[in-house]
Amino acid sequence: MSNTSLMILYLMPFMAITNMLLNQTHFLMTLLSLESITLSLVLFIPLMLMNASATNTAMAVILLTFGVCEASLGLSLMVSMSRLYGNDMLKSLTLSKC
Repeated sequence: MSNTSLMILYLMPFMAITNMLLNQTHFLMTLLSLESITLSLVLFIPLMLMNASATNTAMAVILLTFGVCEASLGLSLMVSMSRLYGNDMLKSLTLSKC
């Protein structure tokens, strides 16, 4: 791999976290940001393990499993939120409506 592609892979987790911090209007955008964090970590951790001469490839499978569980839980939360509130805006989740 060239140095440019390695630099992009190293910066992907930080760009995904920045994207999640900046896009917090819709619940779906937050879920997509969490998925991009998971995907970037699935790509980033095996690269770091290869650089450290460790051959633990099971870490990527474990991260993918947690990513799938997080996605299904987030999707079910979004469906229940849209049924209760009628939208997926995060600003509608306040306790002052009670």
